[in-house]
Amino acid sequence: MASSLLCAWLDLWAINIPVPAALAAVCVIGYLFGRQNRQPAGDSDSARRELKRAKAVAKELENIADVLRRDLAAHHASIARFKERVATIGGKQQQEAGWQDLCREAEDVLRPTLRLAAQISHAYDEIRQQSNHLMTFTEVRTDSLTGVSNRRALDETLESMVAMQSRYELPFSLVIFDIDHFKQINDQHGHLHGDQTLKKVAKLIDETVRETDVVFRYGGEEFVVVMPSTTLDGAMIFSDRLRARINEKLDLTVSGGVAAAQTGDVPNTLLARADAALYSSKTAGRNCVMMHDGETISGVTPPAANVSLAKTPVAAR
Repeated sequence: MASSLLCAWLDLWAINIPVPAALAAVCVIGYLFGRQNRQPAGDSDSARRELKRAKAVAKELENIADVLRRDLAAHHASIARFKERVATIGGKQQQEAGWQDLCREAEDVLRPTLRLAAQISHAYDEIRQQSNHLMTFTEVRTDSLTGVSNRRALDETLESMVAMQSRYELPFSLVIFDIDHFKQINDQHGHLHGDQTLKKVAKLIDETVRETDVVFRYGGEEFVVVMPSTTLDGAMIFSDRLRARINEKLDLTVSGGVAAAQTGDVPNTLLARADAALYSSKTAGRNCVMMHDGETISGVTPPAANVSLAKTPVAAR
């Protein structure tokens, strides 16, 4: 195991991948080795899900490495040219004549240096975020019943993504889904049937979302889907399609509440907006998805409901 990781590190270093990206890639390799050794037999759905997400994380790390490698190469070339320019300045008269030009060239080198430093800091934060996605694979961050990520993983993911949104204005959204009339399912068919229902809903959601999205069991019969690089309108469209797919494939209904991260958000304020939108979906007749834009709640009213909710103000709960 250790020798394999060392060889991987040397290979990455040899092709000049920046140190932060190389370290992150080795972490991915190490995780996959360890996970393979303790993967229980027969857990094929979980294995496919983890492999799918690991590939997405590896792709993101590859993109970070490519950008840094290209910009570092260009910056190295500009520094080399500046050093050659300094070396060509000879006597006093030549020094005085070329001083202003040299100062301008120094500024031209300094500006991309500062940009590159910020870019490397940004890349480091992105690597940390992708590492958090990898951490949601482990058992302590996985819901034992459904196999999707648990509340602890959700809290850690939202802390990381809210920080990234605040620092770099990277958009992301989430939706909370709640299975309609779940208590009746348990009362009429028993808790074992209820557990099977939760598993089916979790599996269908997980199979439908994008590779970069993460599914969490929020508690009871509620699930959260976190959608990176997704605006409020985009999350609303996708969430309503997912609601319709669950209704079609599983012959049950869910209600949803969508919210997007905003300036000044913390995880609890973002979840509170999504929860308020979910509450509006329930009061509108269920089997629909509503979104909270920070001021009002709106959405598509389900066909069975007669309540108009177009741009209704947020009601006190």
